[in-house]
Amino acid sequence: MLTVALTGNPNTGKTSLFNMLTDSYEYVGNWAGVTIEKKVGVLRNKQGQLVDLPGIYSLSPLSRDEGVTTLYLLDESPSLLLNVVDTSQLERNLHLTIQLLEYGRPIILALNMMDVAEQRGFDIDVEQLSQLIGVPITPVIARSGKGCDALLQSAFKTGSEVTAVFSPRSFDYGPVLEQAISRLEEKLPAELEPKRWLALQLLEGNIPILQKLRQHVDPVWLQTFYNETETMIQEHAGGKKLADFIRDKRAAIIGGWLQSAVRETKPAQTTLSERIDAIVMNKWLGIPVFLAFMFLTFKLTFDWVGTPVSDRLDGLLNGAVRDGIAAFLDAANAAPFIKAIILDGIVAGVGGVLVFVPQIFMLFFIISFVEDSGYMARIATVMDKLLEGVGLNGKAFIPMIIGFGCNVPGIMAARTIEQPKERLLTILLTPLMSCSARLSVYSLFVGTFFQSHQAVIVLSLYILGVVVALLLAKLFSFTLAKEEQSMFIVELPPYRIPQWRTLSRSTWEKGKGFVRKAGTFIFGGSVVIWLLGYSGFKGWNVPMNESFLQSIGSLLSPIMEPLGFGNWQAGAALLTGFLAKEVVVSTMGIIYAAPTDIGLQGEIAHFFSPLQAYSFMVFILLYVPCLATVGVIRNETSSAKWTWFSVGYALVVAYIISFVIYRGGLLLGFH
Repeated sequence: MLTVALTGNPNTGKTSLFNMLTDSYEYVGNWAGVTIEKKVGVLRNKQGQLVDLPGIYSLSPLSRDEGVTTLYLLDESPSLLLNVVDTSQLERNLHLTIQLLEYGRPIILALNMMDVAEQRGFDIDVEQLSQLIGVPITPVIARSGKGCDALLQSAFKTGSEVTAVFSPRSFDYGPVLEQAISRLEEKLPAELEPKRWLALQLLEGNIPILQKLRQHVDPVWLQTFYNETETMIQEHAGGKKLADFIRDKRAAIIGGWLQSAVRETKPAQTTLSERIDAIVMNKWLGIPVFLAFMFLTFKLTFDWVGTPVSDRLDGLLNGAVRDGIAAFLDAANAAPFIKAIILDGIVAGVGGVLVFVPQIFMLFFIISFVEDSGYMARIATVMDKLLEGVGLNGKAFIPMIIGFGCNVPGIMAARTIEQPKERLLTILLTPLMSCSARLSVYSLFVGTFFQSHQAVIVLSLYILGVVVALLLAKLFSFTLAKEEQSMFIVELPPYRIPQWRTLSRSTWEKGKGFVRKAGTFIFGGSVVIWLLGYSGFKGWNVPMNESFLQSIGSLLSPIMEPLGFGNWQAGAALLTGFLAKEVVVSTMGIIYAAPTDIGLQGEIAHFFSPLQAYSFMVFILLYVPCLATVGVIRNETSSAKWTWFSVGYALVVAYIISFVIYRGGLLLGFH
């Protein structure tokens, strides 16, 4: 079976092309570093597989996700390399192409974004460029699928000629470097291939290659060899560093290709993207524009679209659906215990979460729009100056924004951050971002206590999470990253109107996890919670106030009293919320056993005041990450110490801030 490795710079449309060529869907976003690990799909004609590798600028990795590509080329031997190139940025993209040509496997080029190149006035002679580079080239527009069939045909035509032998391309780097390359090639054992590519990658400073070669060549000799070569190049090239010298040689080769195959048909003009950036990336307007966009997001989610649909769904679930299930159970002569567990446990618990699905999907739809439109990278750039002041850089804000949807992929997206300590800081702080699971809790409380100001209240919680994260970043950076130099490189893609197909699929892929969790994890959790509320030390079918659930919640209630919610019901809900924040709502649905005429919102209005409700939401925002988030923190940091630290500091911070808000609110006369 043919194995095709999909490679290219970040934001060249690799993942969109992957989806087109495999008839599958992977996470697509219009910013650098979407693919943070290799993904494998079966090609449409079922005759091969396509491996989507992370976007990289060079085979010498700066970040953890970029290292995936180098390690793949070291450990695997793909049949064919499919190099996706942004046609509007040929000069930069072809640097990676040269490194792939030197690797020695068959390669074909997909010239993507041909429409953008034409809009910018570039006329590409594809046939001439193909002859110059020496590989098949197919123009494509991955977003629409144009040219993808021809690309598949080219891939299989080239793949049918594949052999196991590496055939590296050689480019002339001058007598000094060529002599050094030959010296190193002679030192490498016969089983290592391709030798010339390995030598060049070592001389560029590729750390994974260095680690690989140290297993076969004396490390002291390798270091001496590198230092000697660097010294000779500096003497020969006027003090230029070795990696810069290699890059300049490649730039000259690329310049020759482009001079022969590319011409500009019209002078450069101010593009629409540049005109929009003049506003959204303005140093004074950038952050206010972002805040205004967030406010609009929550107006859509709560006031204009999400809440009205949720209210109708709530009426359906607690009306016709509940009545229908009850009638079915009566007709089946179900035992009272079975009726209770289904109606008061499963329907109350799962249904209490499902009513917020419209709001969750509305939020995911807007996040998908931000990703695919190109605005995500602008947000990171706008926030860079602010984040730089607290020890991070703008790229750290991308995982945080992704965390607004779910903290788990947000933390995983931190792999794109080059500096280890900044990556660690981002991992520790991303759980403070208000994820969609918390949104179900907010929806319950703002719909009860803040009906006329829902968007403002929820926006304040999201902003609070970001502000707390920034303050803690400043505090942590004094010890975690005080001596580390920051680096911020992010691609600014052209703005695009997202396609409806992409938006809908992206929204569904993000939101289906919430629905799946409701049908599995929350389903099971609701049964367990109901059983804890149904049983007690006196046996089964005890009053809720005498249940095991009450006993558990009562352990926490004295601790929570200073925060304004010192009742056992709140304590029990917070404890189950560690499993998943959505379970807080399902737990309350079971505990309060809300009559259908007033609903859960009407019932909790008897137990909370507006100030207590806001304090409770702040605590939900900041306290311990959910179980899945804790697991991914452990996986990404490979450290139990940092995992426990992330749980401990969040709990302390949540307690302090909720205390200040509640007690301060009382002093100001709120209730």
